[in-house]
Amino acid sequence: MKKIGILGGMSYESTIKYYDLILQKYYDRYHDYNYPEILIYSLNFQKVIDYELGTNEGIYVDYLMTGINSLQNGGVNFIVMAANSPHAVYDKLVQRSKVPILSIVEVTATEAKRKNLRKLLLLGIKFTMQSSFYKDCFAKSDMEVITPLDSEQDIINKIIFDELVIGKFTQESKEMLLKIVNNYDVDGVILGCTELPLILQQNDTDVLLLDTVEIHVEAALKYCIQQR
Repeated sequence: MKKIGILGGMSYESTIKYYDLILQKYYDRYHDYNYPEILIYSLNFQKVIDYELGTNEGIYVDYLMTGINSLQNGGVNFIVMAANSPHAVYDKLVQRSKVPILSIVEVTATEAKRKNLRKLLLLGIKFTMQSSFYKDCFAKSDMEVITPLDSEQDIINKIIFDELVIGKFTQESKEMLLKIVNNYDVDGVILGCTELPLILQQNDTDVLLLDTVEIHVEAALKYCIQQR
């Protein structure tokens, strides 16, 4: 069984979910305790936010690489970044990493294509919604990714940073998010922030939700088992 590295801390809520879900899914599938070994490196969330929104991309990449290097030194065989937004610099990280980094964007695109989706709404932090990495990846498979209005992006960003990343979930915020979802005629919605699946579940709406955490974890476990 290959060792999984989780680059986390972005936020701790989603990092916990990754760890829990990997082991839960393993047991549900195999009904034994031969769990994959997992090493977690939890970054300083404030530094991630500051470097992500800063003007020097190199500093941002360097900081993410401190965590990746630590995981590599710990003997992991591949890495998952437990967040969507760092995938804005995914290509640069892959170039410097000595082990594979499993992309949350690519595996989500694969799942959307498998479901024959054509037009999707992307929800996430404002940085992710205003970046092009999701649109560019999905466009390779002839899928269109759209984003909410700027005013709606502000609402989503505030809910994520003021509530979800610290484990606060309210019915009011859920209803606000669902109202935004219902404003768009799309085949599906990408929950492009790893905290969003903590408040939005499929039974909340008739619109198909792509839970990026669930999809990423499934892909990681599959990769881990295939590499035994």
